[in-house]
Amino acid sequence: MRTMFLAVTLAVLSVIYWPANTAIAQETQVARGTVSDMSGSSITIQVRDEAMKFAVDANTQVEARGASTKTRQLAATGQPGPKLSDILTVGQPVAVTYLQASGATPRASMIRAVPSVGTGGSVAADELRSNGTVKSLGANSITIVGGSGGGATFEQTFQISTDTKVVGKGLGTATAASGGKALFSDLIAAGDQVSVEYHKAGDRLQASDVRVTAKK
Repeated sequence: MRTMFLAVTLAVLSVIYWPANTAIAQETQVARGTVSDMSGSSITIQVRDEAMKFAVDANTQVEARGASTKTRQLAATGQPGPKLSDILTVGQPVAVTYLQASGATPRASMIRAVPSVGTGGSVAADELRSNGTVKSLGANSITIVGGSGGGATFEQTFQISTDTKVVGKGLGTATAASGGKALFSDLIAAGDQVSVEYHKAGDRLQASDVRVTAKK
């Protein structure tokens, strides 16, 4: 049996908490551009010739170098979490994941610092996402279950690889304690609530991002 080690994203500003056993499989959009403006409730990025503004709130995740360190420093002094301007800078390339709301400013669910956005940036469909409770773990897979509305239930199995990211509160500490690498089964257990970002690879579902939203 092949042992699977995964990289854990440490630079997370906040963790999204979804309702238990709720399945959401929806196609979001990702805008890639450079930061042009920030406030306490929004971020604007330049995508080619267009300025795109997104609302941000306490559930918006930010992944950037130094975010975890800044969060811990503020928490140690009793201060609230960092502002966007504490972590990101104007001119920095980012990828903003969002779901367009009719007649409203789109809300950013995630903002990731990226090395480059290419020539001018882009807007494209993001991956799918499902939320549920972990039923079981395999050597290179994770199976989740949940309800999809109207009394219906679902079960999905996702393939994992060394490129699959695992994000969750306290997982950075667990990974550091194991020398920077951790077994998938050391980070996630049956009964945990998770949000899985994935894409279709033939007849399989490939997980690119597994977020632990609540431990059992």
